[in-house]
Amino acid sequence: LRLLIETLLDYYRKYNASAWRAIAEELAKSSRRRRAVNVSKINRHTKPGDYVVVPGKVLSAGELDHPVVVAALGFSKAAIEKIQRAGGRAISIFELLKENPEGRGIKIIG
Repeated sequence: LRLLIETLLDYYRKYNASAWRAIAEELAKSSRRRRAVNVSKINRHTKPGDYVVVPGKVLSAGELDHPVVVAALGFSKAAIEKIQRAGGRAISIFELLKENPEGRGIKIIG
């Protein structure tokens, strides 16, 4: 987790992407304050093809009816299955950093 936070701050400084700083600040909070987001909330607040970051864990309550790329600290097994069934991808935040280092078009949900 510390390595992830440091890496996010490095990308923030390098690309001047405030999204990475905001995610790093959320992850630096205590584990009791870390977010848990259901698939239904992701479904409500996204459009097909969006990139979503959850600074916490994604849980499986609800359904997802369009493909999105979801990056999070953790996923439940059922949440991964629902995201993939909708045609989306469940990836780590490190993978998203490699795909989109400038942090453009990222939605933070939590």
